Amino acid sequence: MTTTTEEKTKVGAGMLVKDKVIIVTGASRGIGKDIATALAANGATLAICSTKSEVAQSVAKDLADTYSIQAQGWGVDVSDMASVKSFIEEVVKTFGRVDVLINNAGITRDNLLMRMSEEEWQAVLDTNLNSVFYTTKSVIRPMLKQKGGRIVNIASVVGVMGNAGQSNYAASKGGMIAFTKSIAREYGAKGILANTVAPGFVETEMIESLPDDYLNNIISNIPLKRLGKAEEIANLVLFLASDLSGYMTGQVFNIDGGMVMN
Repeated sequence: MTTTTEEKTKVGAGMLVKDKVIIVTGASRGIGKDIATALAANGATLAICSTKSEVAQSVAKDLADTYSIQAQGWGVDVSDMASVKSFIEEVVKTFGRVDVLINNAGITRDNLLMRMSEEEWQAVLDTNLNSVFYTTKSVIRPMLKQKGGRIVNIASVVGVMGNAGQSNYAASKGGMIAFTKSIAREYGAKGILANTVAPGFVETEMIESLPDDYLNNIISNIPLKRLGKAEEIANLVLFLASDLSGYMTGQVFNIDGGMVMN
């Protein structure tokens, strides 16, 4: 991966998270990769994971070489507690601590409810929601020992407003939002802050594969009349991972071009 000066600027210049040990799940592509890039550009020490270890290791090496940081990649099944626990233990063993956990891994298995199989329902809940329980449970003890930490969960506006054909996805993201608020209340007094980022429709490979008519209809319902950019999501996550957000916890940050207005 070759990163130009212009690209470095787009993900935010500075050292907002210098030397913080940050875990990013689902960092091999899309929003997760842009999040990892923004953090790397700001001096983070990265532990990233993907379902395929070789992909995670390749992304980590590219970021380490480009930004002169420490970064390692792991292959992790985030839907499996044992796999997640082993991953977190390896991160702590390797880097000595975990300052920030960013739960980004997620999948879709869209279908109307009457046609949705139990497998489609369960796969989405396992990857999108159960994984957040597994990772958060695994980092809480290290964060308590170091007297602080940050948890940033990447949900979706679908988890706020619902969406036809995505009852499984909406349930997983809505559950993530409620889970985050609960963790914020449980551990705020211990210096552990937990927040949720809820992106709208963002330019990714998955979105770009949608039919033009469907995509144009989505854009027409967005007040800013465009899709979001992954780097815009990444910069919000960067802010929440940094010390600039020290008095913010239990919040849901919609970043959706105005689709949902509270």
